[in-house]
Amino acid sequence: MSREILLLVEKCSHAFSFYNLQTGQRETSVALPEYPHEFVVDQAQRYAYVGHYGIEHSGINGAGGHHVFQIDLHERRLVRSIDLGHYNRLHGMQMDAQDRLYVLSEEKSALLVLPEPQTDNAPSRAISSGGFKSHLFALSRDGQTAYCMNLLSHTVAKVRPWEPTHSPVLCSPGLKPEGYALSEDEQTLFVTNRISQTLAAIDTTTMRVRLSVPSRQDPTRLYLHSDGQRLLVTNYGERSISVVDPLTLQERAHVPTGGRAIALSYHPTQPLAYVSLDDDRVGIFNLDTCAFVDYLTTQREPDVSKVVML
Repeated sequence: MSREILLLVEKCSHAFSFYNLQTGQRETSVALPEYPHEFVVDQAQRYAYVGHYGIEHSGINGAGGHHVFQIDLHERRLVRSIDLGHYNRLHGMQMDAQDRLYVLSEEKSALLVLPEPQTDNAPSRAISSGGFKSHLFALSRDGQTAYCMNLLSHTVAKVRPWEPTHSPVLCSPGLKPEGYALSEDEQTLFVTNRISQTLAAIDTTTMRVRLSVPSRQDPTRLYLHSDGQRLLVTNYGERSISVVDPLTLQERAHVPTGGRAIALSYHPTQPLAYVSLDDDRVGIFNLDTCAFVDYLTTQREPDVSKVVML
């Protein structure tokens, strides 16, 4: 019988873990090399692909990792490590509607593509991310367009992974853009600017800022709910999350989190969000009541998560 499982990278325990959401207990952990980070899951929910960032956070110098870890979700084991060679500090990870894998090398400021990640042993193409210290990226469903968040050049770059001669189109929405969310119609890109402490809405056709408003302290990530009616923003600096109106970017609710909110994911059918906190908990947040209703105790530094049926 299938059960709801929260997949969770525990960055400082160097593990990819499976939590039973009915019991709240960790069932299994797959040990990984130090400091795994972002991950994605294919549409069949058979494999997860985890990027090896290899150092604790972006403020630390070092070469970091250069492998993508392929994990069999049914067998709960590491299948293999895909060596991406000199492309290192792997962070942003996305898959398109065809299950092609896209990986962002922060150190080399390059976006890599593995069209058949189940069997590919190397990327088949690499393009410039259009900036420096490229940390995360948004991807269109068809994989034709990506929007790279370039921390050090303070830009968002619109790139075309499948068009080798296309030049990146740049937008500077604020200082240190990091968090992102692409609207359902893919016409608006929402961005957090950590140093500027603003939220911005970018028109993806013109790559111009359509709206920018002040945020709370150090907004790191933001996540658009599938209903299109609310954005959740993690305010790392003041240990809180904000519920924001996507049309106006105005705050509807503000909720302290105790620990710093690192990342979150949404339940696919229920009005719940799973908020990873740096005090080694995942808070279960009710979107309708804007309150935490429960917590999972985790290993060290829970990070990216996803609810699946296994």
